[in-house]
Amino acid sequence: MFNRRHFVISAFALSLLASGAAQADQLADIKKKGVIVFGVLGTDEPNSFIEPKTRQLVGYEIDLATAVAKKLGVKPVFKQMAVSARIPELQQGHVDVLAATLTHNKERESQVDFALTHFVTGSKVMVRAVSGIKGLDQLAGKKVVTVRGGTQETNIRKAVPTAGVVTFENTQQAFQALRQGKGVAYVNDESSLLADYGKLGPAAKGFTILPTSIGNESIAMGLRKGEKSLKAVVDQTLRELEASGAAEQLFNKWYGPGTRANIAKRQFKIATDKI
Repeated sequence: MFNRRHFVISAFALSLLASGAAQADQLADIKKKGVIVFGVLGTDEPNSFIEPKTRQLVGYEIDLATAVAKKLGVKPVFKQMAVSARIPELQQGHVDVLAATLTHNKERESQVDFALTHFVTGSKVMVRAVSGIKGLDQLAGKKVVTVRGGTQETNIRKAVPTAGVVTFENTQQAFQALRQGKGVAYVNDESSLLADYGKLGPAAKGFTILPTSIGNESIAMGLRKGEKSLKAVVDQTLRELEASGAAEQLFNKWYGPGTRANIAKRQFKIATDKI
């Protein structure tokens, strides 16, 4: 028998369906507005950072995001955010896509959807040379600095449970803390760590990057759950960049020989959203 209670439940169910339909129209909304908002870090050279001369955001992920916007025929807008704020900002609808050095892992798959992996790296540790540290085991009981809310924090806590981990809002602050002697070691993605090391110039002799990796990271753009149409366009853009050779050119521009990261050769291709 149909009664008022059934009516209320049915109305509630319909409202949920309507909400889901509205969310699924994110791609249409972006095209209607003519703007796509990317959440970026802006402090993680060479992925996204502010170029000192122009004061504009530039970097590997900025170029990839710009390519996605061009594919959609809309204007890219970049919103800087902290590492720990990335997923909440996306879920709350403050940004459309994350292009913010976001590691794709199983834990995050319940929170966001991921585009194709556009970078593969690993977490490593830079230490002050005067510390005499040669291996991860020597970090036990020592103060280690890293970024709050990133996978690097999780990786170092697992690798060296007794290390005293001190976190900062972004990589610039964490790197500066190491240089100021506020910790004996600094953990970051290897690619960004190499870029940081390249900034040291003659002072680089005072620091060493330990050879052991403490985690492999698949970096990808993040999207709100269920936005299949938008994900399809992002993935298609990345596939086209890979097929044309533009993806490798962008890698070499920001990470290749002669850059601060100075990575000799790209060891991955943009091909999958699986980990």
